[in-house]
Amino acid sequence: MNAVRLVAREFFGMFVDDGNLALLALVLVAAVVAAVKLLALPPLIGGALLLVGCLAILLQSVRRAARQTGR
Repeated sequence: MNAVRLVAREFFGMFVDDGNLALLALVLVAAVVAAVKLLALPPLIGGALLLVGCLAILLQSVRRAARQTGR
């Protein structure tokens, strides 16, 4: 069973290097889509929210990676 888990983890790692980054990006996209569709948020504002949210997620990811390397 450990071999199957290892293969699955390696396969996932080929496409996603930082799981937290990927998860937060998916949550952000889902939240903005819900806001645009359900709350009638203008698409331009939704796009701006995606941009700002992605930049914030990337900044958080870079800071976390820098802390792990000791910089």
